[in-house]
Amino acid sequence: MSSLCSTETSAQAGPPWRVAVSPCPNDTFIFAAWMLGLTVPDSGRPARFFWADVQDLNQQAAAGKRDVVKVSAVQGLALRQEYGILPCGGAFGLQAGPKVVKRPGRHPVRRVGVPGLQTTAYALLRGAWGPDFEPIPLRYDRIPKAVQDGAVDAGLLIHESALVFARYGLECALDLGAWWTAHSGGLPLPLGVILVHHRLGEAAQEAIAAVIQASLRRARTTPEAVWPLVQALAQEMDQATLQAHIDAYVNEFSLDHTSNGGDDALELLGQLVAPPEAAAQEPFRP
Repeated sequence: MSSLCSTETSAQAGPPWRVAVSPCPNDTFIFAAWMLGLTVPDSGRPARFFWADVQDLNQQAAAGKRDVVKVSAVQGLALRQEYGILPCGGAFGLQAGPKVVKRPGRHPVRRVGVPGLQTTAYALLRGAWGPDFEPIPLRYDRIPKAVQDGAVDAGLLIHESALVFARYGLECALDLGAWWTAHSGGLPLPLGVILVHHRLGEAAQEAIAAVIQASLRRARTTPEAVWPLVQALAQEMDQATLQAHIDAYVNEFSLDHTSNGGDDALELLGQLVAPPEAAAQEPFRP
C-alpha cells in the first residue's frame, strides 16, 4: 500500500493524523487538495495518507489502525462505538450504484465475485438476492476479468469498473442502484463514509471535517490542480470514465450528508441490510 506524508511533522502541531482512503476517483478528487498541501487544517496539523482497497480499509478500521479512514457505509454503521461518522467526504449514489454482471446467455449463477464481505455492495446484494449464492472475495478491479474467464459465474462491480463492464463483453444482471431507489423511495444510496476515531476527540473531528470540505471545494474550483493525482491512482485511465465516476459519486452529499435525506438513507441502510461483523477477519497489512 502506498503512502504520502503531505506536510512536515512538527512538535507544535502534534503527530500526523493517519488518513486512509481508496485510490478510486471520487476519493482522490475529494482528498487531493489536502493530500497535495493545497488546503491544510487551521491547526496546521500534518497528515500522512495511505491508500488501500475498500475491503482492506474496512479491515484497517476494525483493527483501529488509522485515525481517519474511508469505509463501506455498512462497516461505518457497525463501528460507531469506536468512530464518529463525518458529515462529509463519503460516497452517496444518486440513482447509481454497484452492478452485478455476467457473461451473455443463460447461465446459472452460483459463484459471485464480490469486492469484500464487509462492503455495502455485498450487503445490498444479500438484501436483493438473499443467501442463495456463494460469494468469492476478489479485489474489485480483478472481478470483470474473473467473470469474463469463467472463474466466477457473475461479478459484483464497484467504483469505475461498474462503468466499463461492456468492454469485457459482459451484461448487467442487476443494477443495485435501481434496486435501492425502488426500496428506499428515492433516497440517495450510502456506499461509503469517512470515519474519525473517537480517540482524536471532538475538536479534531470538526477540524478534519472542515479540511475535507475545503479540499473538495478547492478541487471543484481548480480541477486541473488535482486531476493528475486522480489519474495516477485510478485503475481506469480513460478520462471520460474517471469523470463519469466522479460525476456519479461526488455531489452535494459529499460536502454534507446530514441534510436532504442523507442521514435518513444511512438509517434505512441499517434496516434493510444487516451490518457486517466489525471484527477484522484477515490480518491487517500496513
